[in-house]
Amino acid sequence: MVFNAAAIYAESKVHILYRAMGNDGVSRLGYAASSDGYHIDERLPSPVFEPTTREETYGCEDPRLTLINGRYYLCYTAFGSRVLGTHQIAMTSIPADDFVQHRWTWGKRWLPFAGVRNKDAALFPRKVKGRYVLLHRVNPDICIAYSEDLKRWCDIKAIVQPRHRRWDALKVGIAGPPLELDDGWLLIYHGVNFEKVYALGVLILSKTNPERVVYRSQHPILQPLEPYERHGAVPNVVFSCGAVIIDDDMLIYYGGADTVVCVATYDVNELLPHK
Repeated sequence: MVFNAAAIYAESKVHILYRAMGNDGVSRLGYAASSDGYHIDERLPSPVFEPTTREETYGCEDPRLTLINGRYYLCYTAFGSRVLGTHQIAMTSIPADDFVQHRWTWGKRWLPFAGVRNKDAALFPRKVKGRYVLLHRVNPDICIAYSEDLKRWCDIKAIVQPRHRRWDALKVGIAGPPLELDDGWLLIYHGVNFEKVYALGVLILSKTNPERVVYRSQHPILQPLEPYERHGAVPNVVFSCGAVIIDDDMLIYYGGADTVVCVATYDVNELLPHK
């Protein structure tokens, strides 16, 4: 399977870091690139990021990439045990130029919340009020945390909860990292209902106080309708880990049914609340 891809736009190209799973059931990360966002021009034959630690024994899952001060920071889920279902956030980084030039010089890996079951993490692309900001998911909520050094995190709190009897009633989690607009931080998120259907919605967070939700879409912007979204390894799933904005178009990369990598395009203005 190939699914749940991070995406960044650099040097007139979309760089896609996708989760891949082979016959051994272990998740690794592969690389592909597109000059127009839709057609794959390049795809490397071997993984560019693989499990190396005990905490990652069964995989490195669901990558998110954020550019901060000339480095791409990778947040991903380290899957350590199938028996215990142990999953936690892991992080590493790579110089931006090395990433674009395919020099896979990943730095040291670390666990922001060692031993805590946690998923769906991504960094903001800049500090807010002098601190780094991380979004993550302590089931079933989207949570936030702050750090001075990207290693030690504090002031953890839930900022978005599931909504009763809605398309996001069971649990919620972020898609890709937040994107900065004039209106605030634009965040695509996933919601799951009690039938285990995964859909995508929109959040806008305050620029100066990212704990404050300025807008939340009432209805999904994307839900599983196509055969490749409804049928696969995990049916009825659209799950995103990254998006890019090119001109006024937002290209949202997502996994369909945990089996294929897909993209959906919106005019950015379509995703904002009507004024």
